[in-house]
Amino acid sequence: MPTAAALRLQIERSLEARFPAALTPAPRTIRETAPTGIAVVDELLEGGFPVGAISEIAGPACSGRTSLALAFLAGRTAEERFCAWVDAEDAFDPESAAAIGVRLSQLLWVRCGGAKKSAKSWTRLEQSLKATDLLLQAGGFAAIVLDLSGIDPAEGMRIPLATWFRFRQAAERTRCPLVALARASYAQSSAAVVLDAEPMRAEVLGGTVLHAGAFRLRRRRQRFQQPWNGARKPPASTWTAGTQWTVERSA
Repeated sequence: MPTAAALRLQIERSLEARFPAALTPAPRTIRETAPTGIAVVDELLEGGFPVGAISEIAGPACSGRTSLALAFLAGRTAEERFCAWVDAEDAFDPESAAAIGVRLSQLLWVRCGGAKKSAKSWTRLEQSLKATDLLLQAGGFAAIVLDLSGIDPAEGMRIPLATWFRFRQAAERTRCPLVALARASYAQSSAAVVLDAEPMRAEVLGGTVLHAGAFRLRRRRQRFQQPWNGARKPPASTWTAGTQWTVERSA
């Protein structure tokens, strides 16, 4: 009587013309990662944000998504690499970025909402998507952050899936990590990593001065890693970020 292994081999040989390795799972792909600059987050992501892929950080205001993106860019720009920040709502604060360690001389800031304060949300969103597309296609950037935090999720959900698929292909071709910040996840299957961010608590000095904020990150999905058991909660970690005042005081 043939063994199970012999039967599997016989079936695979009969189907190999149409379905290569029908019963043998594909080998796990080891992806290059870029450290986020925060040890607990790198541990959660098993190295950092994947290079040449889309990572999404979704969460409400004050959930730490911007601080995490700035910490990531601080590490990339410290290596004399050029990065870009596509700002849909003109909300980027250069002083806060510099305080975290971002080298502004290595950062291209694309402002899509500053010129026309009365511009409709969808118009600003379209400008942001076009700018991101151009930057990805051009290549040469070590990281691009697409900040859609101020965009209404109802508008963000209108982004065609074809747009995210094009971003995914361009990021893979140019080996550029694309980090999207938003109140909800929009890229769906085109995202390699989706993180849910939420605020936990604020640390106050003297009862009046905000010293730091604590945040929680949950890994909703990570395409290149083994899936977590649905019976358990998704992997999560907590981290703390100091305020600009705290950073300047300790400098």
